Amino acid sequence: MTTRRDFLRNGTAAAAGIVFCSCGLLKGAHAQQPARQTLPVTVGGRRIKTIDVHAHCHFHEAGALIGPDAAKLQIPPVNGAEEAFIEVDKRIAAMDSQAIDMEVLSINPFWYDRDRDLAAQIVKVQNEKLAELCASKPDRFAAFASLTLQAPDLAVQELETAVKKQGLKGAAIGDVVNGVEFSDPKFNPVWAKAEELGVPLFIHPQGIPELNKRLAGNGWLGNTIANPLGTTIALSHLIFEGTFDRFPGLKVIAAHGGGYLPSYADRSDHACLVGPKGCNPDVKLKKKPTEYLKQIYFDSLIFEPEAIRHLIAQVGVGQVVLGSDYPYPWEMHPVDPILATASLSEDEKADILGRTAAKLFSMKTG
Repeated sequence: MTTRRDFLRNGTAAAAGIVFCSCGLLKGAHAQQPARQTLPVTVGGRRIKTIDVHAHCHFHEAGALIGPDAAKLQIPPVNGAEEAFIEVDKRIAAMDSQAIDMEVLSINPFWYDRDRDLAAQIVKVQNEKLAELCASKPDRFAAFASLTLQAPDLAVQELETAVKKQGLKGAAIGDVVNGVEFSDPKFNPVWAKAEELGVPLFIHPQGIPELNKRLAGNGWLGNTIANPLGTTIALSHLIFEGTFDRFPGLKVIAAHGGGYLPSYADRSDHACLVGPKGCNPDVKLKKKPTEYLKQIYFDSLIFEPEAIRHLIAQVGVGQVVLGSDYPYPWEMHPVDPILATASLSEDEKADILGRTAAKLFSMKTG
């Protein structure tokens, strides 16, 4: 089996397909790789601080509160999972190899189905550990807070503490909470607080268990298809239920290029015209559905320059930020596809690589 260390040594992304699903990628797995971008990254002769908004971590202290389920929840059987428990020197070495100056860390929610008090304890530990890690290496790490989102009143308090007292840059959330969509009014106080604080919420999907039967089989479809679909559903509800109208200053970052929504966004503009009985006449949107894409930021984790070009054509270059999903080896060289996108100007490349994120997080660019 290809190990995580192998990925770091040779950057052979094609090998990921072999490890995950034996998808017949052996041919070309050892093909000549192009020269990789290294630090420092320059565009047009200017030094650019690269900011990866999609990087993960875990803390053993939070797992200890879970008990026997911790290993299953924090270390799923996927490549790189064990490296979510950050050893600072090793993580920085990996970042250097990927030409990443700064990671904005997040923890995928595994506590939404836990009782209020336990979930609050997990979130408290995680936010404290995130703040401690970021303070130890402020030039290399920032982080999104965790939230007890199944208890919105707690989540509001946690978000305010995280931003005002702990120096965290927003919050990472799932794509649904115990079957309840984010457009449910119960979450409005959380969105209002994020809007008030001016910080983004990073939406990362959790899969769609109700589709497990259809997604069984080769290809890891529970992730390959279901994760982008989860994000697509979450964003679509926020649009069509009027959540973005109620909170026009709410900033959302969508993982994996926003799932399928940007690739097929124009269908959303036609749905209620073609099938009005499937739409609620009491919900009167202020804009066309596609126009809300300008309120959403999208990470660049869609692999190829052509995919990046199309995403930008749909949402605008100012809405795209760099993402890798590290330590999971989806994209071990996230800077390279941006630099290889011929349709982008030097300024646009610089924006995606770090300047847009720096502005979004109120960071210094120097």
